[in-house]
Amino acid sequence: MIDLRSDTVTRPSAGMLAAMTSAPLGDDVYGEDPTVNQLEETVAGLLGHEAGLFVATGSLANLLGVQALVPRGGELLCEASSHVVRAELGGHAAVSGVTTRTWIGPTDLTQVQALIAPDLGPYFITTSAVSVENTHNFGGGAIQHGYDALADELASRSIPLHLDGARLWNAAVATGRTPASYAVRAAAASVCLSKGLGAPIGSVLVGSTELIREARIWRKRLGAGWRQAGVLAGAGLYALEHNIDRLAEDHTNARHLAEVLADAAPGSVKPDQVDTNIVVADLAVTGKTVAEVVAAARTEGLLVGGIGATQLRVVTHLDASASDCKLAAETLARLLTT
Repeated sequence: MIDLRSDTVTRPSAGMLAAMTSAPLGDDVYGEDPTVNQLEETVAGLLGHEAGLFVATGSLANLLGVQALVPRGGELLCEASSHVVRAELGGHAAVSGVTTRTWIGPTDLTQVQALIAPDLGPYFITTSAVSVENTHNFGGGAIQHGYDALADELASRSIPLHLDGARLWNAAVATGRTPASYAVRAAAASVCLSKGLGAPIGSVLVGSTELIREARIWRKRLGAGWRQAGVLAGAGLYALEHNIDRLAEDHTNARHLAEVLADAAPGSVKPDQVDTNIVVADLAVTGKTVAEVVAAARTEGLLVGGIGATQLRVVTHLDASASDCKLAAETLARLLTT
């Protein structure tokens, strides 16, 4: 099977497995796992922050990061289809008591300015923080080009920025910017190791020393402390060393796939808007549903997914070669036109 449902389906390479089995270990709850400590320091350095915290998932990293910036009952602004409000099961409200309001579409300074609620006293909620997802998953892996203008605006208002950088590495490779040039603009930022970088598990939250100290307490409080986690941190360190630059291959494969789908079903996708490794095709123009295309693709050895009744999502990654992606594109093009 060619699995293009997500870049989370990647499996450790032989080199990564070797790094995992040879990693020095200790008890991370005591702060004594040397490989975890090295990973946290490395990622914090790459992102221009003082400290980092290694956690199991991007959702947990986001939960801890937003919680550090928004008091219980406070307000977070974000895009309507961002991961923090669409794909984290209401955790920010259920666990942290955070309320949200949203804008729609790419990061747009005018929209956000209109949403920001100033402090008008004890009768109205005040905007406590703003979250931006870069790249934007349900936005088709889009790079948020309005990010810096928004960061400048928030800094002038002393409103902290949270960066959901699950695929920040993709944004950096696609633009030629350093990951730090994005992350230093945020008071808290999260990055995933288990997507395009190919590690089996793990994300890292970065921020100030004090923010990470509090996040570490909350990680334990939520039952998410772990012991000899260096086995997993070793995979993360290997990923950082070997798998960042190669993300450009995934971007090339995704653009080619988008071009094939656009030719087969004009109007379903705009290849010039495929920034990174995610292709979202709108099947409305084909008269087919996502469910039937997903089912038909499976019978032909191709796994793809949907994010709506007519929106098909295809994600390229290191376990899908250029020839795999070419075959996937040809298979989908045929299914959309027959």
